[in-house]
Amino acid sequence: MDHLYSPIEAKYFELEKTFGAQNYHPLPVVLKRGLGPFLWDLNDKKYFDFLSAYSSVNQGHCHPEILKALFNQASKLTLTSRAFYNDTLGKFEEFICTLFKYEKVLPMNSGVEAAESAVKLARKWGYEKKRVKKNNAKIIFPKNNFWGRSIAAISSSTNPVAYNNFGPLLHGFETVPYDNLDLLEAKLKNPDCVAFMLEPIQGEAGVVVPSDGYLSNVKFLCNKYNVLFIADEIQTGLGRTGKILATDYEDAKPDILVLGKALSGGIMPISAVLANNEVMLCIRPGEHGSTFGGNPLSAKVAKKSLEVIINEKLAENAFELGEIFRKNLNDYISKSSIVKLIRGKGLLNGMVIKDNGMKNSAWEICIDLMKNGILAKPTNKNVIRFAPPLVINKNQITKAITIIKSTLVKFENK
Repeated sequence: MDHLYSPIEAKYFELEKTFGAQNYHPLPVVLKRGLGPFLWDLNDKKYFDFLSAYSSVNQGHCHPEILKALFNQASKLTLTSRAFYNDTLGKFEEFICTLFKYEKVLPMNSGVEAAESAVKLARKWGYEKKRVKKNNAKIIFPKNNFWGRSIAAISSSTNPVAYNNFGPLLHGFETVPYDNLDLLEAKLKNPDCVAFMLEPIQGEAGVVVPSDGYLSNVKFLCNKYNVLFIADEIQTGLGRTGKILATDYEDAKPDILVLGKALSGGIMPISAVLANNEVMLCIRPGEHGSTFGGNPLSAKVAKKSLEVIINEKLAENAFELGEIFRKNLNDYISKSSIVKLIRGKGLLNGMVIKDNGMKNSAWEICIDLMKNGILAKPTNKNVIRFAPPLVINKNQITKAITIIKSTLVKFENK
């Protein structure tokens, strides 16, 4: 790697290799600045950011209003812990509950913390409301799910990379094929089943979009069998798919809604679990908590981050530009020897690369995209995820489409 890059770039690569855990495989670029849909490296080369920190910066990098909220609150009070009341948390809680039409919110930090909190809530509800026999609660997940890398998260995983040599895994988690209502119903009939948790669009699995009507039928079946429907909208929510929530495309309001990532505009770890009183009040003082969850700083930042999405109509922009993005690339794909298809909603899209004998073809394409000014990463080996900040405009995405097409040409008919 060193001979391809400047000495200072090589220095940063080596620092992370020497002192950092080797749990990521980054693209070979060292970034120093971001603004809106763009990033700049050490050499001041400008890139379109088509990963958005895994959809954390829907509002764009360093959004001035979110930064202003951060700076103003940071100069007053950052953390009290939930041992005391503060003058920002309640206002945020009222705002987010009103926005999403739930009675209660549980603020947390990382996405996986929020998802684990949802699992705990569902189990507690199962024992106290559904009267499931103690320690018998079952939670169903789709195959190829991804909601983090904690022990609980990998216990529901069907990916050996996630769970091999990390056992013993937790009991009480079962899986069914994604987008298969018949097999799901067979699981939900079990009287010990308390919840079904899914991503409305599977992100890490390769931006897999379910059939029309799947989500509304999931909601119907969960109601039918008195099972909680948990929607993991950590990546799909907050405007990313062209709606404020991906479940808004259908009559599929979840019993438990899990949010994260763009809830802070990429400023800091903030997540949240929303539910009505019947579910949320199953947890009482001392049964769950977080030192940093709901801190004054995060409450201010999260409220402003949500206001930016609404006021700047970022979901609407994602819907419009997503249609343009897929139409233009589908026109190209019809004549391509390397690209199989592109799928997605709004500005969460996955380009599926054909297996034509090229070693690591999706990775190699991403390397060339980087050289040409677009930063994207493969997911699920042969899928390239394209998810720019939702502040990108029509002219910018048109330029990015041109770069993507011209990059792909190099790999055709190899």
